[in-house]
Amino acid sequence: DHPDLGGCFGPGCRVETGWDFVGDAYTGPGSPLNPDDDPDDCGGHGTHVAGIAGADGVVTGVAPGATFGAYRVFGCAGSTSADVMIAAMEMALADGMDVLNMSIGSSRQWPQYPTAAAGTRAVNAGMVVVASFGNSGSTGLYSGSAPGVGQKVIGVGGFQNTHLTLPSFVVDGQPVGYDVMSHSPDPPSSGTDEIVFVGRACNADPLLTSPAGKVALIERGDCSFREKALNAIADSAVAVVIHSNSPGIFFGTLGSPLPDPRPVVSVSQEDGLYIRGLEPVNMTWTDQLTSTPNPAGGLMYESSSWGLSPDLALKPDLGAPGQYIYSTIPLEQGGYATFSGTSMAAPHVAGAAALMLEAHPNTPSQAMGRILQNSADPVVWGLNPGLGFLDNVHRQGAGMLDVDDAILATTRIEPGKLSLGEGEFGPISRTLEVENKSATDVTYDLSYVNALSTGGTISPDYYLGGATVVFGAPSVTIPAGGTSMVDVTVIPATGPNFGQYGGYIEFTPQGGGQVYRVPYAGFVGDYQGITVLTPTANGFPWLAKLIGGSYFNQPGGATYTLAGGDIPYFLVHLEHQPRLLRMEVFDAHTGRAWHRALELEYFPRSSSSTSFWSFAWDGYTVNGRKLNEVPDGDYVVRLSIQKALGDDSDPAHWETWTSPVITIDRP
Repeated sequence: DHPDLGGCFGPGCRVETGWDFVGDAYTGPGSPLNPDDDPDDCGGHGTHVAGIAGADGVVTGVAPGATFGAYRVFGCAGSTSADVMIAAMEMALADGMDVLNMSIGSSRQWPQYPTAAAGTRAVNAGMVVVASFGNSGSTGLYSGSAPGVGQKVIGVGGFQNTHLTLPSFVVDGQPVGYDVMSHSPDPPSSGTDEIVFVGRACNADPLLTSPAGKVALIERGDCSFREKALNAIADSAVAVVIHSNSPGIFFGTLGSPLPDPRPVVSVSQEDGLYIRGLEPVNMTWTDQLTSTPNPAGGLMYESSSWGLSPDLALKPDLGAPGQYIYSTIPLEQGGYATFSGTSMAAPHVAGAAALMLEAHPNTPSQAMGRILQNSADPVVWGLNPGLGFLDNVHRQGAGMLDVDDAILATTRIEPGKLSLGEGEFGPISRTLEVENKSATDVTYDLSYVNALSTGGTISPDYYLGGATVVFGAPSVTIPAGGTSMVDVTVIPATGPNFGQYGGYIEFTPQGGGQVYRVPYAGFVGDYQGITVLTPTANGFPWLAKLIGGSYFNQPGGATYTLAGGDIPYFLVHLEHQPRLLRMEVFDAHTGRAWHRALELEYFPRSSSSTSFWSFAWDGYTVNGRKLNEVPDGDYVVRLSIQKALGDDSDPAHWETWTSPVITIDRP
């Protein structure tokens, strides 16, 4: 229905086909499905993503001439499931879609996850597949999402936008962009009030001046936004403006609605200091938008998920703008809004793929990712840009999407990335094929640059990159319309142990012109040396009882009736993704095997360095297709973990734990 997306649905419309797989009331697995033929969006996310990919109106998307298929897998709220997503993927392929965007993900997954594997198969079938890599950066390394971790899926990380499109008020004739805090009432669209600076407005800080009948300007820091707002409103402030204490704007929350609601908004540090320098001064609310520069524009943002993939594939593949993106939303929700996340980054890449297919219609689906990677631009480390270090390859992939350079490129390099795997065996040699699609010979000088490395298995710490790249020759000449091979040998970084390293092989044309790059990344040391069953401060694994919603450790063993929820639970912290997790049951006295209580392949790691998984056992085991109910008695459960990329026959690639005695005594 949105005019920027054509204003209609069906043949002849820009959104020409699609399907609603779930219905408005669907909230995720277990809730009822009510599919129909109208994929109208009530959540807003899909409309925002579609606008980024191809809106043509107030918002201009990346590919404003594209037509759409809309395949709805969400209700108005909640989540979705892999089977629903795969059904939508299959329909998009059957409908002849050239590019599939999936701004959706399940974090800390393997490329064997169903949606990731299906994504790779869709690429093999001729459709370009692009997916967000996830917003789980705060959960640490190996946090990328499926389907973005899929082998041939283009997984996209997120960069900050250079500008923010925000509502504004006016001070001294200058527009000041603001964001409305969560749980604040909407500000007025007109009216003028004096604005006064009152300090930090925490409980421990007296207000510097009374804001009674005025707008209180407050500096961020030392206490919650709610506490600041309550103190200003208690002194009769008519509204509250909180300015950042670091460059740029921020997005905040009051936690819950205020008892005496007044508008509470945030502004940038620069605008806050500007207002403070003008006092006394008035501000006028408006209904206008303004474009506000973002000091961190072009850098990665912290919530973008980390690679590598658990199989040590270089992921994400590249990045695009995802933070503070202004795009379309359903008309009933206002028509336009600013959202953030790798959900917003992926459709930039999907739109770029559409433009590539418009310019080069015969581009194979399997080549699209590497073509975009060849021309991407690595960026410096977002936490301290002034140092000039390149941000981690396992965070930004090949770097920022560069649409025009990719489309105008006359050189293509395959593969588009080098996943180097474990570094314990010494130098790693690879061959790059360089194709020159221009009408003249070209000579490239070969070089490399390291990006930052990280240590740790979940929480990253940063190191200077230490890999070395040796070339078979210092330069390569590719004849017009021809190809040449380039031999490279990477001497892996030697530290930190269990760390990840990476960098970029650069092809710089003699005489000037576009530089092409191939990112590389690998693991320091023996990958199977990572301890998966780490105890954390709680001493996991546990045999546990669940009582009143809380787990209680049973280190001396316990009796379970298997009735009314009285069943054994096993609490396990997984520091890293296991290839296989198996639980086997044995008689505690004779050692007789009662087969398997559980077996899971390609399982995600724990969500943080202290979190845990809870596995329940209901007294049944499985032997092939046979289900066994164990009799009353004493048992132990042996938990076996096969490490990522581990060898079945190598005991060093397995970790085991045997539970305390479990007594089953049914009523």
